[in-house]
Amino acid sequence: MAEEQQTQHTDQDTDQQSDQDIESGIREVTSRARSASRGLGSMDREHKDRTLAAVASGLRESAASLSQANDEDLERGREAGLSRSLLDRLALSPERIEALAASVEEVMGLSDPVGRVLQGRTLPNGLRLTQVSVPLGVMGVIYEARPNVTVDIAALGLKSGNAVILRGGSAAKNTNEMLLAIIREALRTTSVPVDSVQSIDAFGRAGATALMTQRGSVDVLIPRGGHELIQHVVQNSRVPVIETGEGNVHIYIDANADPETARNIVVNSKTSRPSVCNAAETLLLHAEAEDAGREVLRGLLRSGVNLHVDPRVREWLPAEEPADLSQDRAPFGTVSEATEEDFATEFHDLEMAVGVVDSLDDAITHIGRWTTGHTEAIVTDSVAHADRFVAEVDAAAVIVNASTRFTDGGQFGLGAEVGISTQKMHARGPMGMAELTTTKWVVRGEGQVRQ
Repeated sequence: MAEEQQTQHTDQDTDQQSDQDIESGIREVTSRARSASRGLGSMDREHKDRTLAAVASGLRESAASLSQANDEDLERGREAGLSRSLLDRLALSPERIEALAASVEEVMGLSDPVGRVLQGRTLPNGLRLTQVSVPLGVMGVIYEARPNVTVDIAALGLKSGNAVILRGGSAAKNTNEMLLAIIREALRTTSVPVDSVQSIDAFGRAGATALMTQRGSVDVLIPRGGHELIQHVVQNSRVPVIETGEGNVHIYIDANADPETARNIVVNSKTSRPSVCNAAETLLLHAEAEDAGREVLRGLLRSGVNLHVDPRVREWLPAEEPADLSQDRAPFGTVSEATEEDFATEFHDLEMAVGVVDSLDDAITHIGRWTTGHTEAIVTDSVAHADRFVAEVDAAAVIVNASTRFTDGGQFGLGAEVGISTQKMHARGPMGMAELTTTKWVVRGEGQVRQ
């Protein structure tokens, strides 16, 4: 494990590397990944699960060292002025380390996605056709301060027979180095090609750019992070890209929504972990939902959420901070006038845009204008309105009477997720192992020739 860590470099090391050296290094990494993927594709489930068990054990055994490495990254992040949301994503507490190990074990318990027969038939000429699932091959993943992604991608890649190339960013340098060492040690001890999981962090941002040119060597590239990162990859990559993650998530409170239910759903959607992509960012209140609206707004303010409201919302706001709040409670949220930009913003913080609409049609129109296609939710007692919302709102996940925070691979029973795809080709929504496979047609004959 120590040997693995010695092979890692800092982003500063790239200052001494020429563009030619970086491109050559990336080609070498992708070549090793391609070779490793050939062995992974034919590996049986027992072998893959044994490797995943070793990864989970390694995470638990190294929990104290991981926490220390993560603390160092967090301290550097604070000194560098990272935002509260990025620091939250970067943090890897003992509880989160245990959750990572448990998610690896959950992946172990899932069926092998490789080798499934999706359809089959025999043609009139006697040819026997089957369509079977096979790994994509080599995946590149570019992400920001999210060390959990390192483990999630490695576990899902191994179980689905794909080699993975990771670019995790300098903010999580120490944590990712240790996680990669744990994973590669597990590969070595279970006789799996060690280059099934590699990092290109040694090549810095220039390495990520070079990876985007490796069409033919890398089968798919998946960016996970903020708008700028995702769009940079989408616009510059020659490798096919699956877009993930941008989440300008809306919750619409219908005219007949139950006030307590609405409050609980909205407060959970916004505050349980505001830095993640399935946290709600915009609240839409029906003009006749005054009781529910007042209850929801009070709950958000009591939870310390700063509200950006349109003029009609102000009429429903509490007159002032409740006097009964104790000193140890979170600060009462602030209120400011909403701008058009607020309704377009993914805050990733205890901030929320709030507007009033006159009808379900107006809510659907507003969402259609501002949605990023991630998750949209309705709180309603009307089955007809719920059905219309589900049918007419275009998003990867549409939720009725539940928190938006459920849009998650683990919550959906996928074990973990590569990301939440907001595109419409191949994969949409939380991407588990099935989305990391493609298909091949197998044709078996007895000498037939085409006439």
